[in-house]
Amino acid sequence: MPKYPNKTAEPMVPRQRGRAHQDLDHTHGGGGPRTARVGRHFATAGGRTLLTTAPLPTETLTDPPTVATLQRVGQPAPAERLRMFGTVLTGLCTAVAGFLRRHRNILLDLAWVALAVLDVVLVTPTDASTYSTVLSLVSCAALLLRRRFPFLVTLAVIPGYIAGWAELAAMIALGTLAWRKGWCWQTVVGAVGVWAGTFIIWPLAQFVQEDWHHHVLDGIYGCVFAIGPMALGLLVNVRRDLSRRVTELAASREREQRLMAGAVRADERAKLAREMHDLVSHQVSLIAMQAGALQVSSEDPTARETAATIRTLSVRTLDELRQLVGALRTTVDDEIGLDTLAELVEESAVQADLSLNLAGRTPTGPVASAVYRTVQEALTNVRKHAAQASTTVRVSTEGDRLDVEVRNDAPPAVSVTPRVVVRPLPSGGHGLLGLRERAELLGGTFEAGPVDRGGFLVRASYPLRRSEDWA
Repeated sequence: MPKYPNKTAEPMVPRQRGRAHQDLDHTHGGGGPRTARVGRHFATAGGRTLLTTAPLPTETLTDPPTVATLQRVGQPAPAERLRMFGTVLTGLCTAVAGFLRRHRNILLDLAWVALAVLDVVLVTPTDASTYSTVLSLVSCAALLLRRRFPFLVTLAVIPGYIAGWAELAAMIALGTLAWRKGWCWQTVVGAVGVWAGTFIIWPLAQFVQEDWHHHVLDGIYGCVFAIGPMALGLLVNVRRDLSRRVTELAASREREQRLMAGAVRADERAKLAREMHDLVSHQVSLIAMQAGALQVSSEDPTARETAATIRTLSVRTLDELRQLVGALRTTVDDEIGLDTLAELVEESAVQADLSLNLAGRTPTGPVASAVYRTVQEALTNVRKHAAQASTTVRVSTEGDRLDVEVRNDAPPAVSVTPRVVVRPLPSGGHGLLGLRERAELLGGTFEAGPVDRGGFLVRASYPLRRSEDWA
């Protein structure tokens, strides 16, 4: 009958030296590899022989675990674990550094308050009066406002220093006052108060009973406790002022270098414009004159047509060269103002009427330069393609926008002799493209195109959001 009736009885395995025991002994003796088996196996653990039905690994139990074995069972390798630990530690240090940087002032104030409270707790006797302890702690708590109200905080800690033990709190307040205010009457008053807190002994009856030796010694100590924090605060204040002045000096030097470079560039551009005007313009003018003379005097129709083409191209070259020379002589676009629009319209050789409606204010800066260039290019196109047409130039402000409009009518019909063929001057259209790009850079809009009855319209609108756009 089985020993345990609830369990199925299994036949006893006789303890004899079978093949499994021989394999096990052979393994312990020679350390050779053990093959994996499915079924019952014998294994050794802690000096005891166990019967198991799980398959045994192919490696021996006495061999140390390898990296491949650890990775197979889901555990990271040592190098991977070290890398993960370094990543976590770096992220933690970065987070802590960011927190300290964002709350540096608050944490520093709390640290000073903690040191002042610790100083009061360590030096306060056990039989101290209640009001002295309260005044000392109030002086320590007042340090939380030392950045916003340094003078008031210094005055607030002096009673706790005279009647209590807030010595460190008084020195911190005085140093902050000298740092924030510099050398002024408030710093002097604070230093005198700290000196008085060291010199005067509370209660006053004990102060009166002291001899002159103690009074002299207390006065010397008062000078040390007052002058030390004040000198340190003034030193930090002077260092801050010097740093600001060095920064301003560097900015001023950089600005001077830019101005000097601009002056050099302006001089070079002026020389280039002068050379182009003196040499190229003179030669092209001679070409245009000779072509015109040939066009009038020649009897050959082909020669007259060729001369007309040469003259047309020469005139176009002179016009573009004149614009290029004007651009080279204009050193800074921002110096162009709308007060010169009347002069521009008058010198354009176009029958144009100018209308300015700026509500009593004059735009400046890039917007004024863009308006000037828009009117200049539009009048140049009118002179090229419709020289005799009536033109209207309107510049006005509406809200926070500045609008400019140049409109010309259709050119009148011109009667010419059959021998002379008048052709319109060619144009590449790059001027209008440049105006559109300038308007888009300033956040405005630009449109140009023909209108009814053969006219042409150029319209642009520029925003005036910034105060520097107004004079």
